[in-house]
Amino acid sequence: MPNNSNIQRANFRSVYYALTLLAGVVVVGTIGFIFIEGYSFIDAFFMTIITMSTVGFNEVQPLSQAGQIFTSFLIIFSFGIFAYAVSTLTRYVVDGIFRHYFMDTKIKKQIEKLRNHVIVCGYGRNGRQAMTELTRHGQSAIIIDDKDDIIDEIRNQRDVLYIHGNATSDDILQSANIENARALIAALPNDADNLFLVLTAKELNPNLKIISRASEAHSDKKLKMAGATNVIMPDRIGGQRMAKLVTQPDVIDFLDHIMLQSTEENHIEEISCNRLKSCFVEKSIGEWAIRQNTGANIIGIKTRGKKYIVNPSPDVKISSYDQLFVLGSMDQIQKLTDILTGKISL
Repeated sequence: MPNNSNIQRANFRSVYYALTLLAGVVVVGTIGFIFIEGYSFIDAFFMTIITMSTVGFNEVQPLSQAGQIFTSFLIIFSFGIFAYAVSTLTRYVVDGIFRHYFMDTKIKKQIEKLRNHVIVCGYGRNGRQAMTELTRHGQSAIIIDDKDDIIDEIRNQRDVLYIHGNATSDDILQSANIENARALIAALPNDADNLFLVLTAKELNPNLKIISRASEAHSDKKLKMAGATNVIMPDRIGGQRMAKLVTQPDVIDFLDHIMLQSTEENHIEEISCNRLKSCFVEKSIGEWAIRQNTGANIIGIKTRGKKYIVNPSPDVKISSYDQLFVLGSMDQIQKLTDILTGKISL
């Protein structure tokens, strides 16, 4: 499937050819009337224009036989070229190609300035949900999709960055500023395309975090071997969720309420301890008195060795290499973050 840049180049070529042919006829006609009839430049140009457009004005002055023959051939050749040029330019404006070009150019300039952004490849069900979550967390993100109707839909949304093209193409990924991206979400509907996308993205940015979608049973292993950091299988997760709704419906509803339906009052956030104020380093959770001072709760810890501690006890000590998982309102979590980084004091 042709990517957006190829389509734009084809549209520009058609406009360029139309204008070139039109200008060529004008030049030939003007020069012809000057040499054959001895017209001035203005008269020759005017005569050429009214001849090409067939508006029916009288001649600037009576034509000689040679002038009549020249004018006849000029009408024959220019009529089709004039109609082609007008139709091409009209389509360029009416079909929105001209408007889309400037919109795409504006978006391209914004993308070039991005740093630590996320690239979402594929704007299907998974891609849409990923964009919703990224937007909710204030994360800069770019959508890549090759379907015209989807791109037209995205164009109508304000402040959404997009690229029209095939996400497996090196050029398209580079136009998404992949060298400075933080992560890539491979949400293409086909596992083979996602596999090729992961390989291409990893080659362009070896440090890129890649989250890939997979449908087939053994695709997850191949995707991880190709360089995917994590692989999500929506069908497997969906089946497990349906079974859990039979055996433990209230637990699933509770987790959904916390994880997927976060509100101002119920929110889970990850807090890195790499900017932890020195007075909190190697102190226990009990010594921090988090609950008393902020109202938030530490429900989990990821240690430097990638070990997870669920519902840690008050005597667990925190290092600057840990990641905290905190439950609370957005205000409580923000207050906790400000205290731990020293922005506000206890």
